Amino acid sequence: MNDLTFRQEVLDPISDSFCAAKWYNATIWLGSGQTTSCHHPPAHAIDVEDIKTNPSALHNSIQKKLERKMMQTGEKPVGCEYCWKIESMDRNAVSDRVYKSKIYPIKDLHAAAVIPYTEDVNLKTLEIAFDRTCQFACSYCNPAFSSTWVNDIKKHGPYTGLVSDGRNHFTHTHDSAQLYTFNQANPYVDAFFKWWETDLHATLQELRITGGEPLMSGYTWKLIEWFKGNQGKSATKLAINSNLGFPLAKVRDFIEAIRPLPHVELYTSIEAVGVQAEYIRDGLDYPEWCNNVCTLLESNTVKAVHVMCTINALCLDSFTDLLHQLVEFKQIYGRNRVNFSVNILRFPSFQSPLVLSKELRDRYCVRLQDWMYRHRNNPWLHEHEINQVQRLIDYLEVVETPHSEAFDRPKLLNDFKQFYTQYDQRRGKDFVGTFPALADWYNSL
Repeated sequence: MNDLTFRQEVLDPISDSFCAAKWYNATIWLGSGQTTSCHHPPAHAIDVEDIKTNPSALHNSIQKKLERKMMQTGEKPVGCEYCWKIESMDRNAVSDRVYKSKIYPIKDLHAAAVIPYTEDVNLKTLEIAFDRTCQFACSYCNPAFSSTWVNDIKKHGPYTGLVSDGRNHFTHTHDSAQLYTFNQANPYVDAFFKWWETDLHATLQELRITGGEPLMSGYTWKLIEWFKGNQGKSATKLAINSNLGFPLAKVRDFIEAIRPLPHVELYTSIEAVGVQAEYIRDGLDYPEWCNNVCTLLESNTVKAVHVMCTINALCLDSFTDLLHQLVEFKQIYGRNRVNFSVNILRFPSFQSPLVLSKELRDRYCVRLQDWMYRHRNNPWLHEHEINQVQRLIDYLEVVETPHSEAFDRPKLLNDFKQFYTQYDQRRGKDFVGTFPALADWYNSL
């Protein structure tokens, strides 16, 4: 069943706002005590009192239960607006609620449709972050998710002159994102391991660890040791997010640690190549990243490497070059061992691809369309990969004025220039030299 048919024949008959992620998936930040149902809705606080008697309240929060009720009756939770906006572009548009529901058996979707919203639900897929320790400070990240970003703000102070950043991503160190340090009593981490060791390990299909950078967290290694010491006790697949910004010796240590585990997958982020990728993802060494991907795949300790592409205003200049690289990886290591997803950046909104001039967007559309023309029937590509590249083309094409009422172009252009001017000064970078195709536009701001 293709993606559109799945939406029309499976999801929409339940309701036109139904998404299984609200029941069966969660992202939980244990350092700050927050959760959400996927990476699109804003996180909300977990009641620390609830988890003392019910560790599953890390997922089964009051807010999620109310949103499940809305989805059962066709109401659209505000936090899920990413999908509603994608679907509003075209009645046949496929949003991420399709991809986040399609991974579960249809019988489980039908069960979720009738479960009383007050009941707790067992997770099937879970993403957790133990802390925000990270050696990168990517341009579209912020101190809430990176200790290196925290150090940037502590050293240089807040970014100034930003008028559209309602979330104040770049003005302070976001201390509320890391309430506890490693080895300090953390009730959220305690609740997770209690839940994990009692019954979550027996019911969860996939556990994905994110960060920060998970390989810099002691809790990640503690969990890997649990898997090694309890082989056969859990059928949960382990997935780890990593920026892969490590020397080869560290990668080999990781390989040896996971070698006894039956099923490990790795997720990594990149959306450009060469110096442009290194500019966007500050801390990255692009050749090192490529070599580490190859080393992991050649070790046969990971079932697959999933590349997550966060589409922003800067990456479009070399995004098709990255797509070519990913196809090459597929041809070397296998169609299913290298996968990619195309995720359109929403926040910070001044880094959205829609801030670019129409002339630049049209230029990149043509480049993407040419790639699509040559690869639409490429047997190495999956349907969702083709569909997501096409969705990006549609997103860039469909609007002269972006559909978001909050998209105030003069403010966003001001913030784009303000941010990258200061980013260059703080990080020793050169926007114009790195992105010559954007130089005239950038200098005109």
